[in-house]
Amino acid sequence: MSQFFQIHPENPQQRLINQAVEIINKGGVVIYPTDCAYALGCHLGDKAALEKIKRIRKLNDKHNFTLVCRDLSEISTYAKVDNSSYRLLKAHTPGAYTFILKATSEVPRRLLHPKRRTIGIRIPNNPIALALTETLGEPIMSTSLIMPEEDMPLIDPYEMRELLQHEVDLVIDGGYCGMEATSVINMVDEVPEIIRSGAGDVSDFN
Repeated sequence: MSQFFQIHPENPQQRLINQAVEIINKGGVVIYPTDCAYALGCHLGDKAALEKIKRIRKLNDKHNFTLVCRDLSEISTYAKVDNSSYRLLKAHTPGAYTFILKATSEVPRRLLHPKRRTIGIRIPNNPIALALTETLGEPIMSTSLIMPEEDMPLIDPYEMRELLQHEVDLVIDGGYCGMEATSVINMVDEVPEIIRSGAGDVSDFN
């Protein structure tokens, strides 16, 4: 049976954040809010938790997972960022973007795109998500909470608990946080490529 925390969307209670991070560190799968939609997350080194997320969403090995980071300095540990990419990232984070970048050796192989060795990186503009990553001290391995056969993410934490209370370890109710996906920008080559136009304004990448 999953736990259920109601965390203030603007002033997250640190006591509850600490408890959530403890659950992540012990191998738990958590549902938490971002600036676009709710996400499923776990410790980036935990293979069993990753497999559980794959089962919940019925994902294959080709699915690109995202590392949700707390700030730009953390990104450079997990992704290769040149000066021009850094300027674009700085101008658009935190925000509703997922950036595809070349991964460093710090990223577990099972999280990488199998052929391109890339990773999705994101810094959400959401106080709860940022508090979780800040307290955890490393990125959260994440994917949007979209159920199999569905196109849109779940938006009601009570429905999430009802559907997934035996599958996840914690549901964080952080209020309504939207249901539009992030914009996805491929930054692997010199010229950024818009893979998906979503909640983030993509005009700077055209």
